[in-house]
Amino acid sequence: MIPGVAHRRHFRNLSEQEVLALAISSEEDDARIYRWYAQRLRPNFPDSARALEAMAAEEDEHRRALTEEHRRRFGDVIPLLRREHVAGFYTRRPVWLMEQLGPQRIRDEAVRMESDARRFYERAAARTSDAGTRELLNQLAAAESGHEATWQQLLAEHLPPDARAREDAEAHRSFVLTWIQPGLAGLMDGSVSTLAPIFAAAFATHDTWQTFQVGLAASVGAGISMGFTEAASDDGTISGRGSPFKRGLASGVMTTVGGLGHALPYLIPHFQVATATAMALVFIELWVIAWIQNRYMETPFWRAALQVVLGGLLVFAAGVLIGSS
Repeated sequence: MIPGVAHRRHFRNLSEQEVLALAISSEEDDARIYRWYAQRLRPNFPDSARALEAMAAEEDEHRRALTEEHRRRFGDVIPLLRREHVAGFYTRRPVWLMEQLGPQRIRDEAVRMESDARRFYERAAARTSDAGTRELLNQLAAAESGHEATWQQLLAEHLPPDARAREDAEAHRSFVLTWIQPGLAGLMDGSVSTLAPIFAAAFATHDTWQTFQVGLAASVGAGISMGFTEAASDDGTISGRGSPFKRGLASGVMTTVGGLGHALPYLIPHFQVATATAMALVFIELWVIAWIQNRYMETPFWRAALQVVLGGLLVFAAGVLIGSS
């Protein structure tokens, strides 16, 4: 059982005062989420940030209306009730996760948040017996229902097509520089640089287990080296390439993956089958690298393929010749 679940109350068992209290805290939380997103986007995406600030102001207005209704019916003391206290209630995705996904993903999240809130108000209105509260909740449900259109209006006001195009281009550039470029460099290094030691060990020993150990050591070692090198070489302040931790992680992981791709087949005990499988995987890896270069780095596909495949074949041939000598 998840800790604390047994002590949560179900939404259907809440009193009308508790429903209002939950609505108030939810509106406050949503306003804070929008402002946090706006703060995170403001340095690079100021137009989206202004739209999110406007959404936060909308949530503040809802919270004030709900607080006035609570004061009218129940007084000034509002029970402390939050989303995590109620079973069966909608939740929000962690801001630390969402803020990593760029402006378009955050804009999509804003639409989902308003949809969740609309369903809450519809359920709350259906179960309250007070005509004034029901009218308010129905009004808020209708307002939330129209918030997708409101959000689009705010985007049109604060994020016209030319500004959206600039932000989308900046988001793509940041994604490429932070994740794709170091990841691609790692994949190329891991796939190509480990060819020589792996196939040299394979043809020198004809022992699949020893070859796998060499490949594993080469892949992990190269991954650690590339990860630290990428992270330490540039803190992103001047170049604008983003977090050194993210770049180092992308480079290190993809370097290891690139090497393991043709090391894992040597877990197959039959040498010829393992080597044939590894060679096939090398071919696939090199074409994947060429596709990524074409897709994200805008390198013509055949030029990328020629560069990567030619380089890979030269390193592969060096490994085979050294191992066979």
